[in-house]
Amino acid sequence: MADQPQPQVQLNVPPDKIAGHYANVVSVWNTPYDFAIDFCINQPYAAGPGALAAQVVSRVRIPPTLVFDLLQALNQNLGGRPALYRL
Repeated sequence: MADQPQPQVQLNVPPDKIAGHYANVVSVWNTPYDFAIDFCINQPYAAGPGALAAQVVSRVRIPPTLVFDLLQALNQNLGGRPALYRL
């Protein structure tokens, strides 16, 4: 059986979500049933001198079956730009 082309998905972003959220810290954790990705903002000194705190601005949960698709999409979007991102 020949591979069927994947249908194109049209993403609709609600007006109140268009700006998105800035994050400079990411945390990933998982259960047997899902992966959770927490996007956070680093808040130096919020937890006291010499300590770091991060405020979660968005938590996204995905099933394990999407993890490899996510990794593939990230790799494709980074392309051949490791020097640009100093990777």
